[in-house]
Amino acid sequence: MAFAASISNEAVALLEVVQYDGEIVVVDSAEALDKACRHLASQSIVGFDTETRPSFTAGVTNKVALLQLYGGGKCFLIRLNRVAMSRELLDVLQNERIIKVGAAVQNDITGLNALRHFKARGFVDLQSMVGDYGIEDKSLRKISGIVLGKKVSKAQRLSNWEARTLTPQQQMYAATDAWVCVEIYHKLLSVK
Repeated sequence: MAFAASISNEAVALLEVVQYDGEIVVVDSAEALDKACRHLASQSIVGFDTETRPSFTAGVTNKVALLQLYGGGKCFLIRLNRVAMSRELLDVLQNERIIKVGAAVQNDITGLNALRHFKARGFVDLQSMVGDYGIEDKSLRKISGIVLGKKVSKAQRLSNWEARTLTPQQQMYAATDAWVCVEIYHKLLSVK
């Protein structure tokens, strides 16, 4: 199966929206993080993404507020503005046997390293991987459009990820971003 090299914004806009419909677990305590890490440590492939509260001031960047990890039918939204990166979480991020799939992962890893240093292992960047399939577009929205024929909504991208409570829309957006990376990864591998 051959994929298109690129897709226009207009063509993406016409596509059906892809949305995660599994279990979402908001992790905002050390106990919940420990439970999430036990689940994730048993997975072989995990979807990966982060969110940061946007800054509308030049030269000002905020710390990563949310780490999304999807695996085994559950998406964990780890509120890093509420819970510290534990040894167990670092073990997942450093385990080369757990494939962590995301888009622009180096940016996310850099942001996480600003919170607590770790040696990232087992990461796959879809932006690098799609080149092997002749795909030139690099945004997750366009990669999803080309590979899955569905678009990822970016409506919540600039919302406040440090809010006291994440809205259902924020939770769905964040979970979808991590989950869809695994869906794209499986689809690419199935056509090789």
